[in-house]
Amino acid sequence: MPQAGLGLAGVQSDLGPAELCSVPQHQPTAPVLANSGFFNQILDLLPAAIYITDTEGRITYFNEAAAALWGHRPRLNRDQWCGSWRLFWPDGTPMRHDECPMAIALKEKRAVRGGEAIAERPDGTRVRFRAHPTPFYNAAGTMVGAVNMLIDISEHQRAERVSRHLAAIVESSDDAIVSKDLNGIISSWNKGAERLFGYFAEEVIGKPITILIPADRQDEEPRILERIRRGERIDHFETIRRRKDGNLVNISLTVSPMTDGSGRIIGASKIARDITEQKRREERIALLAREADHRTKNLLALAQATVHLTQADTADELKEAIDGRLQALAKAHALLAQSRWAGADLRLMVEEELSPYIGNGDARAEIAGPSLMLEADPAQALAMALHELTTNAVKYGALSTPQGRVRVEWRLLPGKRLAFCWKESGGPPVSPPRRQGFGTRVMERMVCGQCNGEIDFDWREEGVVCEITLMT
Repeated sequence: MPQAGLGLAGVQSDLGPAELCSVPQHQPTAPVLANSGFFNQILDLLPAAIYITDTEGRITYFNEAAAALWGHRPRLNRDQWCGSWRLFWPDGTPMRHDECPMAIALKEKRAVRGGEAIAERPDGTRVRFRAHPTPFYNAAGTMVGAVNMLIDISEHQRAERVSRHLAAIVESSDDAIVSKDLNGIISSWNKGAERLFGYFAEEVIGKPITILIPADRQDEEPRILERIRRGERIDHFETIRRRKDGNLVNISLTVSPMTDGSGRIIGASKIARDITEQKRREERIALLAREADHRTKNLLALAQATVHLTQADTADELKEAIDGRLQALAKAHALLAQSRWAGADLRLMVEEELSPYIGNGDARAEIAGPSLMLEADPAQALAMALHELTTNAVKYGALSTPQGRVRVEWRLLPGKRLAFCWKESGGPPVSPPRRQGFGTRVMERMVCGQCNGEIDFDWREEGVVCEITLMT
């Protein structure tokens, strides 16, 4: 007994009202079609692109969704196989209309499921689609045409490309990118996570994220999950996690809620960045800042003491004395800065102070001693002492006459102590001073007061000898 058919009214074809379609027993999968205006109206309302052809492939009907997909309206009973302006194979090479899935279905009298092609519209835009053409038959079992449904897969493929692109980014990222469910169970684990935490994906997927959290920070995870369930995002949370080998690593953590298609929160994605080196840099910067603060205060205190200890008969003499002492400190600091505060080279300090008396064939100053780097405090003390001894020698001592000579030598004593000796000869006769001069006070303040050292003067008639002992 013939089955009641689905009809198409207004379809321009050779089918008449008497040709109610039925499905022959030997064609169990063929659709049942007949003429019906009501069915025509239903197809026009569907969002799916649908069109019908006769046995020669001439288009006898198309709905509005098909016209929108093609970008134009084909001529009924004239245009064949497909209403596309132009067709291309999935690889972008041109496709003839008689090679399209509908042509194959009609020629081979079989349904074609999911054949892909690309349609180019008259405006040049292209849309990738998947076709599902199916022949249909009359009551006698004779094929009288075919119906085709076209599914636009452009957005789907674009989404797939984006998804693959994002997956590649995640997999190649240097950051650890991990996802977990709302119970804190790990569901994904990228290569960055393997490098950072030392676990392979198969070792951690399905296990709680708390395997990475040190015992004293286990309370962080419940608080994170609570915020995620509220839909909150956690940005740049700095914390510590434990690697597989037991070592701790400083990380910056960003956690975002993950939702399903309905917008329901189903888990969280985590991005963890190793900030161990950043923390080390910050600690070094803080240490340097504290050291710079200490040295600045120390230098200002030295400058203040220098001013307070300096006296002169005139303003010009006072200015000259202060300027000389501050210059001596500046030279010591320049040497310290050149070595990045690893120390000041004692030989360079002595050579710079006595430079006018070393070169140019007038070797009036002799220097002897091992290579030695002085820390900031002893460097400042000896710089000031050298300046005072040189100034005194130029004004009153061995360097005030052409025949005068100065010998500077030093040696290391047990316990990192330095023995420094300044010895003059050939200058005017020397007699012990009746009172302590300002230069001597400055030297004692720097050597004895600041460096806990010792200073001793021997006022020999042939020239003064000064011996200084301090820690290096």
